[in-house]
Amino acid sequence: MRGPLALIALAAPLALTACGDPAPTYIDQAWVRLSPNKDRPSAGYFVAHGGDSATRLRGVLTDYALKVEMHESVEENGVMTMKPINSVDIPAKGTVTFAPGGKHLMLWGVNDTAISRGKMQLTFLLDNGDRLLVDAVIRKPEGATTATPAPSDNSAN
Repeated sequence: MRGPLALIALAAPLALTACGDPAPTYIDQAWVRLSPNKDRPSAGYFVAHGGDSATRLRGVLTDYALKVEMHESVEENGVMTMKPINSVDIPAKGTVTFAPGGKHLMLWGVNDTAISRGKMQLTFLLDNGDRLLVDAVIRKPEGATTATPAPSDNSAN
């Protein structure tokens, strides 16, 4: 009788481990590259990590831009172009990368407050009803400098 009880005692922790919460889907490495021209959209990038169950990214929202769309760069007839995408599958335990030259976010009218803070919050809407809140670091365009007044020319005095 002792043998079966010992096996049950040894198996109990394994059974409880199987009852743990499933691994969630999450987003990391989020960043936004500001457009050098305020009239043109900025671009957003991130990595989506699938949890134990597959899901679908349905969209992204933010209070710090006028509009956000998901896009994908594709080659058509030898020409690179962008097209909007409505959703993206996130496979269970897989990753989907939004990166330059591929899938990305287009953000129109990024708020000056977010720019001065150096980050903005993005809300990722998943097919399973989850909303993931993620801070995205804002990177200014390469070569951008802060405006400084031009030196005055007082040599005419």
